[in-house]
Amino acid sequence: MAIHEHLLRISKPELRLMGWTKARELVKVARREGQRFDCAPWVHKANSMPREEFKQEVERHLTGQETEPHEILYFKVYKSQLPVIEQALETARLMLGSNKSRGYCLEMICADFLAGAKLGETQQ
Repeated sequence: MAIHEHLLRISKPELRLMGWTKARELVKVARREGQRFDCAPWVHKANSMPREEFKQEVERHLTGQETEPHEILYFKVYKSQLPVIEQALETARLMLGSNKSRGYCLEMICADFLAGAKLGETQQ
C-alpha cells in the first residue's frame, strides 16, 4: 500500500518494470522528500541499476554516508558454544568501543586469530 500511496506520479506499468523491491526502496526517498520528491531521476536509476546497487544509492541519499554491501550469515552453533562466543564478542566490543557492531567485533576476532595462525605449518 505504501508504494501506491507515495509513488502516485509513477504509472503502474513503470512500477511493474521497476520491480516491487526497488519500489519499496523508492518509497523511502518519497516519504523523506514529500512534495519536493522528483520521481523521474529516481525511476531512471531504479530501471538502470541492479537491485543491490539501487538500494545502496537510496541508503547513501538518505544517510549521506557510503554503505558497504553486506551479507547475513547463518550458521549453527551448539548451546554449549554460546557462552564462549558471547564472551568473545563482548570482550571485543569493550576493547574496540561500545558503538561497534557484533559483525565488526567478529571480524576483529577473526583477524586476530589469522594474525596468530601460521598457515601451512603444522605444529608438533
